[in-house]
Amino acid sequence: RRLAGREETMTVAVVAAAEAGAVGAIPRDYNFAADVLQKNLDAGRAGKPSYIDVRGTHTYGQLADRVARFGAALRGLGVKREERVLIALLDTIDWPTAFLGCLKAGIIAVPVNTLLTEDDYRFMLADSRAKCLVVSEALFPRFEKLIKQSPDLEHVIVSGDNPHGYRLFEDVIGADEPDSYTAPTTSDDIAFWLYTSGSTGKPKGAVHVHASLKLTADLYGTPVAGLKESDVCYSVAKLFFAYGLGNAMTFPMTVGATTVLNAERPTPDGVAALLREHPITVFFAVPTFYAAFLASPNVPEKSEVKLRRCISAGEALPEEIAL
Repeated sequence: RRLAGREETMTVAVVAAAEAGAVGAIPRDYNFAADVLQKNLDAGRAGKPSYIDVRGTHTYGQLADRVARFGAALRGLGVKREERVLIALLDTIDWPTAFLGCLKAGIIAVPVNTLLTEDDYRFMLADSRAKCLVVSEALFPRFEKLIKQSPDLEHVIVSGDNPHGYRLFEDVIGADEPDSYTAPTTSDDIAFWLYTSGSTGKPKGAVHVHASLKLTADLYGTPVAGLKESDVCYSVAKLFFAYGLGNAMTFPMTVGATTVLNAERPTPDGVAALLREHPITVFFAVPTFYAAFLASPNVPEKSEVKLRRCISAGEALPEEIAL
């Protein structure tokens, strides 16, 4: 009964969004990365901040350049269309660069949870048959033994300062000129995999197509979450989560908003500092985090923040937390 209720609610939301004109027809020939980046450039947002991370502010023009360079680098390494790239990155500008770079080149991105064990990663490398691994320097120790044990893995790119004998992310995207190439993908071509939690056995690689990214933004990010170009977003859920992927990439980029990324583990004190430092207007979290955040002695006063909307998902939100 509860599931049926969810389906009915979703159907109503989809119909309402469609009637409001929020859903545009997706052409048969479609590449999400190329579409979302070009639309922002065409809208005059080349100089507008797309992401803010520990390194600084990155505009939509800079992001498009990085994505083009990363796609060119993968093709230069010999990674072919529909082959997989395992992405084990902390939340920095390198995450959307790698993810969108894969999609634009027709290569399948496989972002993975950064909190897993060596055994988990061994399984995912083998199961995905990834040709390339893109990994944050801080996470490299969990992959060090696995690299030589993975027969399909041919290339390793490290995000950070120490390449550990492999290629540095910044060197890779700096080696080639930006490439305007976009793979001739269709709306129902595979764009990325997301592994399940493995609660019923080994994790399963759930397959997502290019159209899904646009549809979730058109059906939820804009009409339901209500994101606007003027918004500054922050998501407690990391980009490797489906929730975080929408919150911190798909939804804000679709409307040309700005997103703050935090590579560190989110804590109430750390998030409070972010809210004071940046004019965040849309805050995504889960009920457990909201409860811990509100109980913190360092929670900001209303006058200290710019929040206009707080969004919760993942579990039931207790009324006393919501109020």
